[in-house]
Amino acid sequence: MPLNALLRILSLTCLTSMLCLQACNREEHGPSSEQQDIAAITAASKARADAFNQGNAAGIAAHFTEDGLLMVPDQPTRKGKAAVHSYYQHIFDEYETRLKSCYDEVKVSADLAFGRGFAEVTMIPKRGGDARSSTAKYINIMKREADGSWKTTHDIWNGNEMPNKQ
Repeated sequence: MPLNALLRILSLTCLTSMLCLQACNREEHGPSSEQQDIAAITAASKARADAFNQGNAAGIAAHFTEDGLLMVPDQPTRKGKAAVHSYYQHIFDEYETRLKSCYDEVKVSADLAFGRGFAEVTMIPKRGGDARSSTAKYINIMKREADGSWKTTHDIWNGNEMPNKQ
């Protein structure tokens, strides 16, 4: 077999092998990697909900980036973990809290993601009185940190109930 023909066959074999490896890597790491990200984001959301149900403001703030924004309805935006901690600690000082929440949708694009969800909150005054319940829709924007964890950069929600008009 002439040397040129042998080199062509070797080149084609190498090219075919490289293309197969790329396809295999895409199959192994592409969709499953996105599924792993979605699972990690969903787990972080559950951990925040668990912290809320435990009255653990530090546990909630730990899931925010250093400059994360908490965009509470009808209030100024709070920026940073300390502000997030303070907001939730104030609630936990006054109320026992119960939260049921889940994402209806999670989308990942490289190192950014968002989760859109539904929440039901019950707050029971610690000094007595009637419990208050409400439902809300929310969006969390998340960012992959250098260590691979997902942290909240923006948390915003609004209630589903109509405000009382007096």
